[in-house]
Amino acid sequence: MYKTLIAIILCLLFSSAMLSQETNETPAPEHVKTITFKNETNQLGFPVIKLGSSFSIQFDVLNGYEDDYYYKIDHYNFDWTKSQLSKSEYLKGYDNSKIYNYKNSFNTYQIYSHYNLNIPNQEIKIIKSGNYIISILNDYEEVVFSKKIIVYESLSTVEIDIFRSRDLSNINKKQVVQFEVKAISNINNPLQTIKTLIIQNNNLNNSINNLKPQYTLGNRLIYKYDSEASFMGGNEFLYFENKNIRGSDINIRTFDLKEIYHNYLYADNPRNNSTYTYNPDINGNFLVTSVDVDDTDIEADYANVHFYLNIDKLDMDKSIYVTGNFNGHQLNSSNKMNYNNLKNNYELVLKLKQGFYNYRYSVLNNFNKEVEGYISGNFDETENNYKVIVYYRDYGSRYDRVIGYNNINSTKINN
Repeated sequence: MYKTLIAIILCLLFSSAMLSQETNETPAPEHVKTITFKNETNQLGFPVIKLGSSFSIQFDVLNGYEDDYYYKIDHYNFDWTKSQLSKSEYLKGYDNSKIYNYKNSFNTYQIYSHYNLNIPNQEIKIIKSGNYIISILNDYEEVVFSKKIIVYESLSTVEIDIFRSRDLSNINKKQVVQFEVKAISNINNPLQTIKTLIIQNNNLNNSINNLKPQYTLGNRLIYKYDSEASFMGGNEFLYFENKNIRGSDINIRTFDLKEIYHNYLYADNPRNNSTYTYNPDINGNFLVTSVDVDDTDIEADYANVHFYLNIDKLDMDKSIYVTGNFNGHQLNSSNKMNYNNLKNNYELVLKLKQGFYNYRYSVLNNFNKEVEGYISGNFDETENNYKVIVYYRDYGSRYDRVIGYNNINSTKINN
């Protein structure tokens, strides 16, 4: 009896610990590419979606097997720990359903199947705001990959301004996000019930979370932080376009056809010691596009894109990655650059679908922390996109509701 009681207690403690852990996205394997979110009109970077609106998650599978895939949708708290809500409380219908909408590539060297999951659909509808993770499963109910999304309600307005840092040591490097939240109805004890999230350029990995309002004026919550709400400005993203896969396109030096097409980019140089130069970008995003095709979903081909960075070999405690929205700004072995001792540069080959791509070079130190601007530099003039998301959990509530959202571009930065 005593041993049984101990076992039950240990099981409960283990379950509680598991529920309190932050859940991360599951990176896609090498044969799954070009994961995108789209609404009725646009391709989304990091998907922040209004409750009740339609969106889709699309992806390509490059094995040629026409595998069956399924999906599940899970609700999370502000800190990405599992929420207490049951499926029936945040979904109308049932998930764990098969993705029926797919089609095979046509007239491409790289064979692939393009899958498209629309939400809501006949089987499922999201009925609560909050943080969600959409997981794509295989026949064995194993998670192939997962992606985070945020669903919001328009129960408050969010006004945002971008300022230069008041810290003189970073005045030319950082951008500060200040904002004001105007709630439609009264909010109980906002210091305890309101949480916020600020995202730069759709990169959830370096977001700033849980700033408290500095003061309130009626139903207005004021956030006038400086260092606590500051981001390194970074630099404009680098880019290339290979919509014409059989020729030299934007920043494509040359091409070759082997098993599939190969596109060779011009070599990049560090910009950390250069002056800032305005260079329009799409803030890390990418767009699939191809010339002379009717349906880019299945007629755009894949190419092995060769990246080159002219820089001396870094110390052993640092590594370089090619990142952007095309890989969710993840830093892992699939996008880690290798040093070529003969050419004295870093190189990487990535298989990417035809299109227009923003990318940058990210440096990770031995503490697994990104050294921002190590290669690109940091400039307060850089044009960046910022999202501000507001969460609310009233007393007695069992989940974090998203009550407000807005985004702004830093082109009109204030002193």
